Amino acid sequence: MSIRRIVPNLKTADPAKAKEFYGNFLGLDVVMDQGWIVTYGSDAKMRPQISFMSEGGSGAPVPDISVEVDDVDEAYARAKSADYEIVHELRNEPWGVRRFFVRDPFGAIVNILAHE
Repeated sequence: MSIRRIVPNLKTADPAKAKEFYGNFLGLDVVMDQGWIVTYGSDAKMRPQISFMSEGGSGAPVPDISVEVDDVDEAYARAKSADYEIVHELRNEPWGVRRFFVRDPFGAIVNILAHE
């Protein structure tokens, strides 16, 4: 058996509310819309991963989702201009990532990061 993908499923009463954050802010495309489930995705090649955390590191809360981007500073500027709640400020972490945490419309904490 080989894993082809890993998909987080976030519970919400209104899946359409994901469009602004996951579509416009993160730049993902709608790849499936059944009304009760809307799936966003990208055609980028990725390695499936899943993390189990006892803490978020550097005193941060445990994020619900981690999203690696090519330009974390641009993502941070866009999150600030969209007035999204920043849960953990942009910073370089001692384990080699630059990251910030932002809250999505459903209350999930999203770790936006880039490896240094």
